[in-house]
Amino acid sequence: MPLLRPRPARRRARAAACVALAAATLAWPSGQVPAAAPALAPGPDAVERMDVDAAVAEALRHNLQLLAQTYEVPLARAEVVTARLRLNPTLSLGADHLDLLGTHYDNVNHAGPQEFFVRTDVLLRGGRKRQRRIEVAETGVVVAEQQLRDAVRRLVRDVQCACVDVQYAAAAVELAAINRELYARVIALNEIRVGTGDLARVDLTRAQIAELQARNELRQAQGAQKIAANNLALLLGRTRPAAAIFVTGEMRADAAVYSLTDIRAQALRRRPDLQAARSELRFTEFDVRRQIAEGKVDFSLGVEARRQQGLAGTGNSLGFFFVVPLRLFDRNQGQIERARQHAGQAEQRALAVEQSIRVEAENAHVDYEVARDLLRSFEGGMLAKAEQVLATAEYAYERGEAGLIELIDAQRAFNDTRRTYNEARASFAKSLYVIDAVTARESPR
Repeated sequence: MPLLRPRPARRRARAAACVALAAATLAWPSGQVPAAAPALAPGPDAVERMDVDAAVAEALRHNLQLLAQTYEVPLARAEVVTARLRLNPTLSLGADHLDLLGTHYDNVNHAGPQEFFVRTDVLLRGGRKRQRRIEVAETGVVVAEQQLRDAVRRLVRDVQCACVDVQYAAAAVELAAINRELYARVIALNEIRVGTGDLARVDLTRAQIAELQARNELRQAQGAQKIAANNLALLLGRTRPAAAIFVTGEMRADAAVYSLTDIRAQALRRRPDLQAARSELRFTEFDVRRQIAEGKVDFSLGVEARRQQGLAGTGNSLGFFFVVPLRLFDRNQGQIERARQHAGQAEQRALAVEQSIRVEAENAHVDYEVARDLLRSFEGGMLAKAEQVLATAEYAYERGEAGLIELIDAQRAFNDTRRTYNEARASFAKSLYVIDAVTARESPR
């Protein structure tokens, strides 16, 4: 066993410490990170841990966009209340021919008589306008509820994929930390060899350059981890910058097989956005009927009681009124045409949403198959072989049987293999979450 090669348990412990250390480093404001930040020990509360289910639950409670979307449903229900209201009757009180200007009604001028009246009118709407308004408003509630369901579906998908991004970023930080540790051990060994004259200083310089590159890669990975955590915190509805978020648990890797036919059929049957588009089409059809009804004639009925007080005596009278507008010009033609055009537009939108869902289903299945096949390629032990090659190269370098170039090549091969493996795991997990979103079903717990 090489003296500078840590045991697997020690390596995992060091990697975990580096991950936590990276999270603590990212908590510093920009421009204030000390040069020796990776060597500092994080506090016990530097990392916030949560699993995917907890993240989804928090987002459903606090996501600001979703909270704003929820107001659409009560707004639509308020429109139903308005549509159900009936028109109020009108009450008129009046006094006419009053002797208030000094004329002084008498038998000479025979002016007057003074009149006082009370009148009430009620508008009777034709064309079943109230029923048509209720139909439109109630359909609007259905559309708002289905749009809210679709917003929940999209939010759950975004949060789940953001959690995968956080997990992938953490794996990238762990890999970068392992690489930096490797070059740190190489530098320590080379300094000893240079001091004893067994190694040229140029080889030490090469190792230091490689260690600097590994340090930069670690810093980039830390930055990507912070960005992924910030994106997740935004979806969770947090209004303040959060501490580093660590998503616990393994990346999702279902063993179930998903066929394109099933994905497409479930998507077309369940998707709330398609249901909302079809409901919106019914909404526009009801609106056409409402606008046609608005073009029908309304008439009003009135009744009036009048009292006259004059020189010849007083008297009471009663009158009835029937008012019908003559719709010679305005018969609501413009609004009827607008509603018809909206209906045609809604029909095309529904077809577009359906076609988009078909394409989404096919794309999700392609991503799923590609990620699954890529992940299966590692089942033959490719990752273990890459680790063994790196361990062998490191052992040979420590014994002086291999050069720095061979060690760097082995380390790059290990990096590429591990990075590809992490990308395959993340892509496969995302493809499963996307399939759930495309088919509008809940993820298995």
